[in-house]
Amino acid sequence: MGFVRDLLSPSKREAWASLCSEIEADLVPGGFWKGDKVVARAGQWVLTLDTYTVSTGKTSTTYTRMRAPYVNKDGFRFKIYRKGLFSELGKLLGMQDIEVGFPDFDDNFIIKGNDPEKLKELFANPGIRELIELQPQIYLEVKDDEGWFGSYFPEGVDELFFQVVGIIKDVDRLKALYYLFAEVLEQLYKMGSAGGEAPDVQLR
Repeated sequence: MGFVRDLLSPSKREAWASLCSEIEADLVPGGFWKGDKVVARAGQWVLTLDTYTVSTGKTSTTYTRMRAPYVNKDGFRFKIYRKGLFSELGKLLGMQDIEVGFPDFDDNFIIKGNDPEKLKELFANPGIRELIELQPQIYLEVKDDEGWFGSYFPEGVDELFFQVVGIIKDVDRLKALYYLFAEVLEQLYKMGSAGGEAPDVQLR
C-alpha cells in the first residue's frame, strides 16, 4: 500500500508550489545540484523550507527542514521532540527533561532548554502547543549555526531549526509548520528573546 500511496501523492514540487500559493511564499528552483526551496516571510523573519540528503556510503537519508535565523537577545535555547524508545533511553542516561506544566503535552514530548522559566513561558502559548501536536514527527530547536558545511551566523544570531526524516508533501502539515515557526518567533519576540529585525544571513 505504501507504493500505491506514493504514486497517488503529489510530487514535492506540486505540493510545495501549492504551499507557496497559500502562504504567499516563493518557490526558488534549485538547479542540478540543489533541490527547490520555499522562501517565506512571517512578520519580519525569513523562513526557508528545503530538503537535504546525508550519504553514509551505501545508503543515504533525505531530510525535510525549515530554518529561520533571528537575533537571539538573551541566549535562550531549547529543543523539543516526541517521546519514544530512544528518548526514554536518553533519560536513563541522565539527559534532563523539563516539564512545562501541561500534563498531556509533557507526557508526549521531551523538552530541553537552558532556562526552565522561559521554557514554561514559551509553551504556555496554547497555539504553539497545538501546532506542535499537529506534527506527527518533530524535532525543533534553537541552534547556534549549521557547522562547517552549513551556514555560519555572526555573533548574537541563532536559528530556529526543524527537521524530520523524509520529504514532507502534505500541504496542511507544511502550512502548520509555517504557522508554528511564525508563532514561536513572535512569542520569542514578546518574551524579549528575539530581536525585532531579521538578520542579514544567507542560508546555504
